[in-house]
Amino acid sequence: MLIVHHLNNSRSQRVLWLLEELGLPYEIKRYQRDPKTMQAPPELKQVHPLGKSPVLTDAGATIAETGAIVEYLVEQAGGALRPPLGAPERLRWTYWMHYAEGSAMTPLLMRLIFSRLPAGSPAWLRPVARRIAARALEGYVDPQITTHFNYIESELAKSTWFAGEDFSAADVMMSFPLEAAGARANAFAGRPRVKAFVERCHARAAFGRALEKGGPYAYA
Repeated sequence: MLIVHHLNNSRSQRVLWLLEELGLPYEIKRYQRDPKTMQAPPELKQVHPLGKSPVLTDAGATIAETGAIVEYLVEQAGGALRPPLGAPERLRWTYWMHYAEGSAMTPLLMRLIFSRLPAGSPAWLRPVARRIAARALEGYVDPQITTHFNYIESELAKSTWFAGEDFSAADVMMSFPLEAAGARANAFAGRPRVKAFVERCHARAAFGRALEKGGPYAYA
């Protein structure tokens, strides 16, 4: 049986959504973030040494990393939500599958870290931390986010979904960075296609079912 080790308000919501899209049976084992640190509980390290979510277990196998989990589930479903080999959409599918957690999430994570840096510093160091954070955000991080999301906006002009006119697992992968950017980096402003993509994702029946099972989710 597929078991999703689901941390509240995390990337593992995408895994639940994909499972609902694929129609695969699964169970959920729930974990709650520490309300002060927002970190995953230590119990997750009993599943995988890094103690991160999502993690999937299936018949003795443990699969971590969202992209690896998504590919595993697509295989379990006989290649559903993946363009066939040789189709021009297949290369785009592979690209966006890896872009989601590689290029897209990196500047967003940097923005989160630098945004929290001053508050996490000792009081006497906060003025310096604020200046450092502001220079990093203004000089590098925010321009990178602008570049990436302008690029994404232009790519969404080519087709309804990231790999073509048909919804695919690549769209599941891309949903989280776009949701996060809309909430944390005002990425929807001036980018109607990015905003519309997220709205299309949230309107899918399988997304709604996954939300009911997964619990509260900050980006929906």
